[in-house]
Amino acid sequence: MALLDVRELAVRVDGKNIIENVSLRINKGEITVLMGPNASGKSTLLYSIMGLQKYRVVKGKILFNGKDITNEPSWKRARMGIGLAFQNPPKILIRLRYLSRKIAELHSFHESLENISKLLSMDQLLDRNIHYGFSGGESKRTELFLLMLQKPKLALLDEPDSGVDIESIRSIADCINRLAENGAGVLLVTHQGYILRYIDNLGRGYVMYNGRIIYEDDAYIVLKKIMIQGYSGLASSHKKA
Repeated sequence: MALLDVRELAVRVDGKNIIENVSLRINKGEITVLMGPNASGKSTLLYSIMGLQKYRVVKGKILFNGKDITNEPSWKRARMGIGLAFQNPPKILIRLRYLSRKIAELHSFHESLENISKLLSMDQLLDRNIHYGFSGGESKRTELFLLMLQKPKLALLDEPDSGVDIESIRSIADCINRLAENGAGVLLVTHQGYILRYIDNLGRGYVMYNGRIIYEDDAYIVLKKIMIQGYSGLASSHKKA
């Protein structure tokens, strides 16, 4: 049984259909990759799986550990073990050190906070308000840091590699690998796919285009196809097929 099973999902946002007939599966301890051009519906899919209120499922089902969670609120999904790292997280007027300790206590995170902090080079950020004046890489590392403290069963990562330098990408990849090693299923959204060269235990890869899944295969094969054909070329060949 898959950890997450999305079946023929259609989602509407502000009265507009954004994704249509999307299906994918994620297994425990495996990193599933979702790629696609900008505005293809990737973030909408993640937010719908998380159950954010703005994203209305009009068709299909979302199953988590075999349970239908399609109509469950986001807070209940979070309690079940689903966690989300935003692409553009909001600023929070709380010191990172304080919030990280509270999250660690809530989720009984027993590993040293200092170890995770060092892995993501967080030391200089801990006594700052969250995301205030953070660079792109700092915000992405902060999101992943807070997510890891939640010990998620399913981690939804919205382009953690966008707008960050090579060193940040490597440390982010190390943490994603650690999530999978600890048994979490991971849905990794990436636009360019550069981070995949540092990722272990890749599972399936999916390509989303204009709100639909147009191609799926082993993640490395998906990346190779995109590198050769590009998103529009892959979409054209899909239509001809």
